Amino acid sequence: MGDRALAFGLAAPALVLLILLFFLPAVAVFVIAFTDWQFGALSLHFVGLANFTEAFSDPDFRTSLLNTIVYVLIVLPGTVLSGLTLALLIEGARRLRSFYRAIHFLPFMATLSAMAVVWEALLHPTIGLVNQTLSALGLPTANWLANPKTALTALALIAVWQNLGYAMVLFMAGLKAIPRDLYDAADVDGADCWIDRLRTVTLPMLGPVTMFVIIAVALRAFEAFDTVEVLTKGGPGHASDVLLYTLYRESFEYLRTGHGAAVAVIFLLIVITLTLLQARFMDARVHYQ
Repeated sequence: MGDRALAFGLAAPALVLLILLFFLPAVAVFVIAFTDWQFGALSLHFVGLANFTEAFSDPDFRTSLLNTIVYVLIVLPGTVLSGLTLALLIEGARRLRSFYRAIHFLPFMATLSAMAVVWEALLHPTIGLVNQTLSALGLPTANWLANPKTALTALALIAVWQNLGYAMVLFMAGLKAIPRDLYDAADVDGADCWIDRLRTVTLPMLGPVTMFVIIAVALRAFEAFDTVEVLTKGGPGHASDVLLYTLYRESFEYLRTGHGAAVAVIFLLIVITLTLLQARFMDARVHYQ
C-alpha cells in the first residue's frame, strides 16, 4: 500500500496538469461544439448537430478539408523519402557526419514563424532568390504565394524542408541499430549490390522507425498553421486554407466559438481515425527485431 501511495504521489502533479491542460479543455470544446456559444457571451443554447451540419455544408470548410488532405499527401512522402535518402547518404559519408546532421536538423529546431519570414523573402516574385535562380536557368518563374495554383504547394514544400532533419535523424538512429552481420549474410547470399542490400536488409529493418516517422510527420502536417498565418492567411481565395486555420478564423476572428469547436472536433476525429488506421495497417507489415 505504501508503494502505491508513493507512486500515486509522484504521478499526481503530472496527472493534475494533464487533466487541467488537456482533458478538461477537450471536454469543454466537445460540449461547446453542440451549442451556439460565441466568445464573450454570457449564455448559450444547445443546438445539437447544427454546427456540424453547417460546417459540412460550408464550401470554405470543404475547401480547407481538401487542402489539408492535399497538403499532407505532399508533406508526408516528401519528408519520409528525402529524410531516408539523406540518412543513407550521410551514413555512407566518411567525414563530417556530425556537421551534415547539424545543418539538416537546424530547420526543425528553428521557430517556424521566423523561418516563414525568410521563406517569404526567398519566394518574393521579383527579388526572391528562388525566382532569380529559376530565371538564371531559363526556367519559368511564378508568384508562388499569391498564385492559387502554387500557394499550397509552396507551403507544403516549406514543411518538407522544416521536417526533413527530424526524419533524417530518426532514420540515422535506425540505421545504426541494424546489425552488420545481416549485411554480411546478404553478401554471402549474393545481395552484393547496394540496391539489393537496401531492399532485403535496410528497409525491412527500418520498419519500426519508418512507422514512427510516418505517424509523427503526418500529425505535424495535419497541424499546419504557422506558415499559413504568416505567409498567406489562407489565400489567395482560400487556396491555402487548412483545417487549423479555419478553426482559428471561425473561433477568434469571427467569434463563432460553437462553429469553431465543431471544426476542432471534426479535425480531432479525422486525425485519430487516420492515425489508428495507419498504425494498424503498417504494424502488420513491420518487422520487429
